[in-house]
Amino acid sequence: MPAGWDDFRFVKAVAEGGGLAAAASALGIDHSTAFRRLAAIEAGLDAPLFERRRTGYVPTQAGAAMVEAAERIEADVTRFSRALAGQADTLSGELRVTAPAGFASGLMMPILAGFSARHPAIRLDLILAEEALNLSRRDADVALRASRGPDETLVGRRLTGIAWAVYGLAGGTYGDLAREPWIGVAESVAGGLFARFVRARAEPDRVRVRLNAVTGLRAAVAAGLGIAPLPCFEADSDAGLRRLTDPEPDLSADLWILTHPDLRRAARVRAFMDHVAAAIRPLRPAFEGRR
Repeated sequence: MPAGWDDFRFVKAVAEGGGLAAAASALGIDHSTAFRRLAAIEAGLDAPLFERRRTGYVPTQAGAAMVEAAERIEADVTRFSRALAGQADTLSGELRVTAPAGFASGLMMPILAGFSARHPAIRLDLILAEEALNLSRRDADVALRASRGPDETLVGRRLTGIAWAVYGLAGGTYGDLAREPWIGVAESVAGGLFARFVRARAEPDRVRVRLNAVTGLRAAVAAGLGIAPLPCFEADSDAGLRRLTDPEPDLSADLWILTHPDLRRAARVRAFMDHVAAAIRPLRPAFEGRR
């Protein structure tokens, strides 16, 4: 019995998850159903698709070929979907937007509220994520992204610079910052940018706490755990915090709004990107750390 598209998609999920449990979770089925499904596909093809090892499921040659075919099919379907969405000339339908988690309340919600009021027929799906989602796969349609150099496969515009400085408590007394307690960030965040910044300014024993994301830095400083770099547009508006340094060039970045080239002419994408650009324009002084 020839395999159908759902079979290819299932085998790909098993390969990506390294086993049936992860595949079942990703596809919204139970483990026993996944077990029977794989057995039926292998029986229908009369070929084993995975080696069952203690470390997980490893595709056989036949399994790897099936996964490659599934990726090609998925890419073709996604390409068709993008091309179709890019032709949409009505201000309606779903728009998937991704932004850093730290932008959720102070920045994104007022912008989304204004856009929704102007275009009530567009349904917004906001995905807050520290990692950069894949716009080619349509994980999102539009990305608001802090970057020093956006992906060259995407199109969009630079909205503003983003300045960072070191902050402490407004009522604190600070001398040599190298001797103050610091709040660090894990090496895995932003390619180690923040970890290197703190390491260059404080000995390891001065780092009181380390976070695995920049999202919690402001709350940690406000709680009195130590000093840390924060984005000026966020920290300058907090009366409980005080800027201790000028904007730090080592941490500067730009704020971009981006989409896939296939989607740039879609009416809802154009409308959203124009709306965000207009909303950010008066906020540039705050983003750039100009008091």
